[in-house]
Amino acid sequence: CSFANDRINAQTLKVLQSEGVQLIALRSAGFNHVDLAEAARLGIKVARVPAYSPYSVAEHAACLILALNRKIHRAYARVRELNFSLDGLVGFDLHGKTVGVIGTGRIGTAFCRIMAGFGCQVLAYDVKPNPELSEVSAVTYTDLSSIFEKADVISLHVPLTPETRHLIDEKALARMKSGVMLINTGRGALIEAQALVAALKSGQVGSAGLDVYEEEENVFFQDLSGQVLQDDILARLLTFPNVLITSHQAFLTQEALHNIAETTLENIRDYVEKRPLTNEVKVAK
Repeated sequence: CSFANDRINAQTLKVLQSEGVQLIALRSAGFNHVDLAEAARLGIKVARVPAYSPYSVAEHAACLILALNRKIHRAYARVRELNFSLDGLVGFDLHGKTVGVIGTGRIGTAFCRIMAGFGCQVLAYDVKPNPELSEVSAVTYTDLSSIFEKADVISLHVPLTPETRHLIDEKALARMKSGVMLINTGRGALIEAQALVAALKSGQVGSAGLDVYEEEENVFFQDLSGQVLQDDILARLLTFPNVLITSHQAFLTQEALHNIAETTLENIRDYVEKRPLTNEVKVAK
């Protein structure tokens, strides 16, 4: 039973098979950390949690936007030191701004509705547009180029695949509006981290909210407060006052945890009782 940052590679799978493991029950929607081809070769089934509370992640993305825009993290630190100055804390009205949403699955759709509720104009992109969003007048489907060129805020809600890896790279960042706010609650490798650092330094990216990071595997979910951080890029990102990083916690609500546990147990029960494994992940053909 593994989570998003566990490495289920060929070596791990061989060890698991030697111990008699027949099923890997993922507690996550993503499965890019599993060598599916090797699992299939070894006869090990893989099941995931395709959907849990989409509001947990969508609301966290909105939280990052609000905190970055209104400098909540900086204001909180100041007030704790009895500094009640307002210098450097100017934000902007979200109302009337253009928000680009890349990926409109359940999470992306929930996020679109939240942004529409703020009075934003939402530009959405997905290879398979969600018909549910046709009823939201503020949402318009378009292409990536239009989102890069027009959006004041861009939020990522696509899975990590070979096609989406480094979707946001140096070229994509250069095409965005100067000062754009970039939000990622999807998968870390959707953004090329080194390119993001360069764009933050130049001011091309005005702020970034990251709940995921490309090389988070040996960092997130751990207490490293007594150690020297070995990841130079992450260390650099943490120095920017206009970058807010959370430790892959967007899913962390009571409702989402309940849904994840329930679906994971159902997957295991289905396998044990020889019912169809509805949430099985198979090698793409």
